[in-house]
Amino acid sequence: QASPPARSFQLDYEEDCFRKDGAPFRYISGSIHYARIPRPAWRDRLLKMYMSGLSTVQVYVPWNYHEPLPGIYDFAGDRDVEAFLDLTAELGLLVILRPGPYICAEWEMGGLPAWLLWKPDIVLRSSDPAYLAAVDSWLHVLLPKIKPRLYQHGGNIISVQVENEYGSYYACDYEYLRHLLGSFRALLGSEVLLFTTDGTRAEELRCGTLQGLYATVDFGPGSNVTEAFGAQRRVEPKGPLVNSEYYTGWLDYWGEAHASTSSAQVARGLEDMLQLGANINMQVVSWYMFHGGTNFAYWSGADFKDQYKPVTTSYDYDAPLSEAGDPTEKLFAIRTIISKFQRLPVGPMPPATPKYAYGWVALRKYANLLDVLDILCPSGPIQSQFPLTFEAIKQAHGFVVYRTQLPWDVLDPAVLGAPPHSVCDRGYVMLQQEYQGTLERDGQTTLRVTGRAGDTLDVLLENMGRISFGSNTSDFKGLLGNLSLDSSPLSNWLIYPLAIDTAIQQGWPHAAPLTSSSGGKAGPAFYTGTFETPGIAWDTFVKFPGWSKGQLWINGFNLGRYWPHRGPQQTLFVPGSVLHVGRPNNITVLELEGAPPAPFLLFLDHPLFNRTLSCST
Repeated sequence: QASPPARSFQLDYEEDCFRKDGAPFRYISGSIHYARIPRPAWRDRLLKMYMSGLSTVQVYVPWNYHEPLPGIYDFAGDRDVEAFLDLTAELGLLVILRPGPYICAEWEMGGLPAWLLWKPDIVLRSSDPAYLAAVDSWLHVLLPKIKPRLYQHGGNIISVQVENEYGSYYACDYEYLRHLLGSFRALLGSEVLLFTTDGTRAEELRCGTLQGLYATVDFGPGSNVTEAFGAQRRVEPKGPLVNSEYYTGWLDYWGEAHASTSSAQVARGLEDMLQLGANINMQVVSWYMFHGGTNFAYWSGADFKDQYKPVTTSYDYDAPLSEAGDPTEKLFAIRTIISKFQRLPVGPMPPATPKYAYGWVALRKYANLLDVLDILCPSGPIQSQFPLTFEAIKQAHGFVVYRTQLPWDVLDPAVLGAPPHSVCDRGYVMLQQEYQGTLERDGQTTLRVTGRAGDTLDVLLENMGRISFGSNTSDFKGLLGNLSLDSSPLSNWLIYPLAIDTAIQQGWPHAAPLTSSSGGKAGPAFYTGTFETPGIAWDTFVKFPGWSKGQLWINGFNLGRYWPHRGPQQTLFVPGSVLHVGRPNNITVLELEGAPPAPFLLFLDHPLFNRTLSCST
């Protein structure tokens, strides 16, 4: 028998194990998403994972994070995936790479770029030629960056996942999977271990697996370990048992209770799996998530379970490392179990990052959103007889204003309505600049209004995140149908795609002169304020007392959506790396429904969720 090459990572079907450099190998890994962590914190989080006893990290690559427009690529700063991978190698961690092209991850559109929907009839995650052409272009940019980092080439990437939970998607297109397999092999070579991940149901494994891709499964602490691995055995009779996603917690949806999974349950499930691995064969486990992080800006996705369920800004996931990167009780419970099966690295666990309660900061109203459309939409509006989707006007994220006029006098209240599921996802309605109320996908779809012929009707549409799992990933945004007044369709629209982030990153509104804003009336408006740090820039959490719903920027960095009325999340995480020392920190808030009479923000040294709030707060 020929001796294996110097560096190799292979499947051994005889002994049901992985072999690294010819020796049997078992890994314990955890998921970390570089796109949910500011770059200055990467080292801290990875070091804590290493010191927990993990040998390996699982890393998703979100396509839409790196290709915002067709053929326009961004691998700088927080998006420098090569720097992140090099840091994992420097710290002695191996990598399981999950480059998609679809990743789910509760990330906007499951990592697929919204510009794919510019072709409205595209069939995503299939052998549709338009989709495959876009995928191939992307893989030809990404995978050459990966190849030199493969274990066989002296790097630390031991395996690469193809697609993600494809068996949960309706298409069941083996031609698509075969195309991906060919592309990955052509660009990464014949030696790299390629695998799939699916749930344990028979139909998931039937549609998600393909000869030439090693099939693995995912399940959580509540599952019967023997039964779950039995499902893997039905498609992979030989080879290592692999749980590619062992759930340490769960995500939060706006308007639902904060999810949590007990440390004892998670630790017990891990011990069961490792015991099985020790007694029967080599078996491996990957934690999802080990560190969740934050859905900054507009990156949170959504699920569709009978209704649209947007994911919160926090992706804490009740994970062993908290959203802010702090070791939790769960982490130490896991570390104790791992120590029974392998030696832990020598040295202390790095401590929680320092936090600071900067206190309360008064804000003032800068302008109603409708008064600054010339700044937020410098190219001017698009004219259309009927509403156009975000995708039709090439707006990926954020907000669009739809404007028309009342066609006749409405002296008695008339019903302003939208067809079911056509407001995607929230519409803030103003008549003559007076806020009337909010229309919502799968929620309230009518309002009663009065006015005069020619009165201006504005609807600010908010994209709350595209669906990231299941068959609904073609999740178009905006007004998908006509608004009507007492069942008569409204027409002749002016459509304003808003470039709010571009304006704020260029210094607006802090660099602009004060506007004479109408005081405290409700509806979408910008608020500004500043604060100074006392010589330190530590992590903090901001609370929104009396605010309704909106978006927060500090120093031009989009920290994501707040929605304390809906919950469970009550605070937004502010990484210290976005703060200035020695000069003012500029706060910009876009409040969508109504700010408190004396608006202020409260900076705390800890996060708040509904379940941790007392009645007095």
